[in-house]
Amino acid sequence: MSVKRYVALGDSFTEGVGDIASDLPNGVRGWADRVAEVLAADSPGFEYANLAIRGRKLKAIVDEQLAPALAMRPDLVTIHAGGNDLLRLRVDIDDLLSYYDDAITRLRGTGATVVLFTPHDPGSAPVFGALRGRFAILAEGVRAIADRHQATLVDYWRIRDYDDPRLWDFDRLHMSAAGHQRMAMAVLDALGIDHTLAPLPLPARPQLSTAQSRRADLAWARGFLAPWLGRRLRGVSSGDGLHPRYGRPTPVQAITAEG
Repeated sequence: MSVKRYVALGDSFTEGVGDIASDLPNGVRGWADRVAEVLAADSPGFEYANLAIRGRKLKAIVDEQLAPALAMRPDLVTIHAGGNDLLRLRVDIDDLLSYYDDAITRLRGTGATVVLFTPHDPGSAPVFGALRGRFAILAEGVRAIADRHQATLVDYWRIRDYDDPRLWDFDRLHMSAAGHQRMAMAVLDALGIDHTLAPLPLPARPQLSTAQSRRADLAWARGFLAPWLGRRLRGVSSGDGLHPRYGRPTPVQAITAEG
């Protein structure tokens, strides 16, 4: 397929959190940047926008990002949403899926290729694994929306590479640089686009004793879980005050970084 303008919508997953790049907006790179770099290589005049903001819930993503994206007249749109809703105390998944379905109807109505993502399977994760049922319901709902609208689906739930903790950042919630690289490959493969991306080298898998594992869990709880819960109690988001990394269509040559 030939893509001239790509717009990425969503939350921290699409913004690129976990893939640190201090010289880029919001200090991150991410899989969407990596996809854009591949698309730009064979498409003169290619432009890319990334409207994703970390911490955004599904309805906020639709309400804040859909209209600007439609105004850009993209021929490719990726959208990931819903994960932050599932982490709240109460959530109406059927209502979310209905809202999401309406948004995908509008996107597909433009003729653009639309890529959707199921959520990751958190079954093996501490704390978040307790919410596995919610994630499974959302995943099946997203599959149904993709089928109904003939959207391209990246079934994150079924990519078992992400069972490897080395594809995750310290917070265990966001992908590492290696995880973002693997996701870029999955998106390009789902679109049927040839590429030369390869998995990034991984460090040796750590062999931790029970005591070391407990210390690592405690460091995670202090360094991530406690601040994360604190934000929930205060009603604030990690994305408050942030702006989209690329809020208007931008030539990729102006934004890429080596990685």
